Amino acid sequence: MKRSLMLGGLFALALTATAPAFAQGTGSATLDAVKARGMLACGIAGAVPGFSLPDSQGVMRGLDADTCRTVAAAVLGDATKVKFVPLTTTNRFTALQSGEVDMLSRSTTWTLGREANLGLEFAGVNYYDGTGFLVKKSLGVKDAKELGGATVCVQPGTSTELADADFFRVNNLKFTPILIQDLAEIQSAFLNGRCDAYSTDSSALATFRATQPVKEDFVLLPNIISKEPLGPVVRKGDDKWFDIVRWTYFAAVAAEEYGVNKANVDEMAASTNPDIRRLLGVEGDMGKALGLDNKWAYNVVKQVGNFGEYWEANIGALGVPRGVNAVWSKGGLHYAPPIR
Repeated sequence: MKRSLMLGGLFALALTATAPAFAQGTGSATLDAVKARGMLACGIAGAVPGFSLPDSQGVMRGLDADTCRTVAAAVLGDATKVKFVPLTTTNRFTALQSGEVDMLSRSTTWTLGREANLGLEFAGVNYYDGTGFLVKKSLGVKDAKELGGATVCVQPGTSTELADADFFRVNNLKFTPILIQDLAEIQSAFLNGRCDAYSTDSSALATFRATQPVKEDFVLLPNIISKEPLGPVVRKGDDKWFDIVRWTYFAAVAAEEYGVNKANVDEMAASTNPDIRRLLGVEGDMGKALGLDNKWAYNVVKQVGNFGEYWEANIGALGVPRGVNAVWSKGGLHYAPPIR
């Protein structure tokens, strides 16, 4: 009995000793690390127009880059506090798993295999996409089913690689995949005729086509052969950090739904609409629930914009229509649960 009492006392003492350390933190190892560092480390591709590509001044631009900025604005109150870490399709997951980056915003497709096997979790979808094919007009092909016997440039280790294999197998067609890791190299190989078609997410194909000197020389085939929901990724096991990344995206979508944007966010803070007031931190403790300042969503909109603003500034600017990437009230798939 004495031994039991002694063990019980030691156990209680251990709990007492560890409780203050936990209470001093936020309940999120990643959030604590980001705050201590004063910088968000965000994994991106770094070479994809419309998603992440440095401009002439060296500033990273794109939908994925702005997704990183929204999280920095929410967590640190400053959208500029981002360290962009360029990653390839093969090292992106290990970089996140190892803690090299705090989150991944690299046009990455949400799949069961990735979420169940890699110890990672997708926090939302910032682009509803699908695998497509780009060919030169001179090839004379108007449908992907005419690509039997073709060579197709594709990056290894991507969901595109599997989607292509499935498509040609289902349609009883033969093809030769040309696997090239480096994005610039694969695009060069396509332009130089090393492959008949270039396959990746249709959004990336559309933006690549839009940047060519004579875009009419290239044809984006109408076939969308897979579902490719793209979005930010975090490590499993840090639920608070997952909540922050996911609800930051929802806040940007909600702001668009309510008509709150960079130009009018201060004026809208005086709104009598309770949903808008909670969103912008005028009332309620939505930020506190996430371990953030109550103006977390205000900072997102003020510094980066609502979802529609940064979508149009990056993807829309290249001539790509929103389509299903509009908010639900405008016929699209983006929908934010209630922030209350």
